[in-house]
Amino acid sequence: MKHDPPGDAHFSASQIMSSTDGSVGVIIDDDGALTAGILDIMEQGIVQWSADGICKLHNNRIYRVLELSGGDLKVGSSIDDFCKRAVARGEITETTMRYYQGQVTAHQPFTFDLKMPSGRMILTNGRPTRGGGYVVTFTDVTQARRAALELDAAKKEAEEARTRAEEVLAQERARRNEARLLASLDEWLQSCKSLDELFRIVRSFMVKLMPGSAGELYVYSNSRDVLDGVCSWNTETLSSHITPDSCWSLRRGRHYEFTREGMCFVCDHVDEALGADADAADHYLCVPVVAHGDTVGLLHFRFDGLRKAETGIEDPSRFAVSCGEHISMAIANVKLRDELRDQSIRDPLTGLFNRRHFMEAIRRQMGAGATGFGLVSFDADHFKAFNDNHGHDAGDMVLRTIGDTLKERLTAGEISCRIGGEEFAVLVPGADREAAREVAERIRAAIEATQVRYLDKVLPAITISAGVAAWPTDGPDPAAVLRRADEALYRAKDGGRNRVDAAT
Repeated sequence: MKHDPPGDAHFSASQIMSSTDGSVGVIIDDDGALTAGILDIMEQGIVQWSADGICKLHNNRIYRVLELSGGDLKVGSSIDDFCKRAVARGEITETTMRYYQGQVTAHQPFTFDLKMPSGRMILTNGRPTRGGGYVVTFTDVTQARRAALELDAAKKEAEEARTRAEEVLAQERARRNEARLLASLDEWLQSCKSLDELFRIVRSFMVKLMPGSAGELYVYSNSRDVLDGVCSWNTETLSSHITPDSCWSLRRGRHYEFTREGMCFVCDHVDEALGADADAADHYLCVPVVAHGDTVGLLHFRFDGLRKAETGIEDPSRFAVSCGEHISMAIANVKLRDELRDQSIRDPLTGLFNRRHFMEAIRRQMGAGATGFGLVSFDADHFKAFNDNHGHDAGDMVLRTIGDTLKERLTAGEISCRIGGEEFAVLVPGADREAAREVAERIRAAIEATQVRYLDKVLPAITISAGVAAWPTDGPDPAAVLRRADEALYRAKDGGRNRVDAAT
């Protein structure tokens, strides 16, 4: 059990004071009791060791500070015994002990901590005296150290909170930037009038949205056996077409990200496009383009040269998937618009333009300052009897065959339509009456040479009767020109059918 030392004086008649050279001098004071009183009211424990390591004086506070009993330290005690006891109690480590001994040997000041059995921390400061000894003070710094540790912990926690806040803020900035970029892309895509215009916008936007990236956009052909390359950016490797099974994303039905260090395999279309440089593809992404639940294409991104600092995009792969979703939606909308427009201007049975669109096309020709145009009007010979003999389904097959023949034999500038029933018309821009007659004759011969199979038999040969007219020669307006062409058509029928007559 620890206790305070006896009440007798433990001090010689001396007073400690600092000298100008940093050492501590001892001055004899006749009033020893006064010195003892002064030392005892100090918060630190104080001890003076002689040059040969013997305790010359100490105050009573040292017992409480160092948790000592009366026999642990007294005037005349050896510093070696004092230190050994501290080591044995675990108050001082071997490393600290070696530091202390080195400083004493060099007669230099020393400072270190003692960790008391109770857990208190004692700051030990030793200053050399003129005579070769030391004056050592022991200060309880437990609360100060605990406060410092708590302050450090609070600072660290505050720094971590600040770092987290900065990360969240950076993520929010990146998210808003991505949303702004996507909104801008979406605005332009939704304004597209055609797929070709949409593809041009995709190419231009990708160069700006993701600098240094490269990529291509592929869209399924009408036959759906291949995907056609429609646009690319920052690359010369756009393939004219790729097969659906050459891409892991199309085979797996979701986006596919390739990284060189991951468990990944290079898509065949990438391998074929890069050839000998295929091993240089470290990071790419394939995103299926889906419209109304149907996969219509493929968006391919390569990130090898991406300059992320210029994009403000935190996760390029996630952003690329979002771009794919917006592009998919835009393609779906354009396709739907095209389908609705086709439904409004095309005949559903033959795929040719309807009468309303045909008349508008004639008016546009007249309003565009054209020098003239030819008009062909024709219908299938004996079509009612054909329906009666072979059925309406066979009749529909004949009408579809006529439509297909017109699509195959006419040039891009010529416009064909189904007026109604078995009646058809063709607009020939820039043609006079004779040129229109040549077109009509080409159509008549092509249809006559066509065989129509229905179920398990070949239907009788189809023939047509046609009449031709021209604007402005045969009338001032569309209705007049069409009427003159119909009159020529009736003359062709009266003349024996399967022939072409011109307006007179």
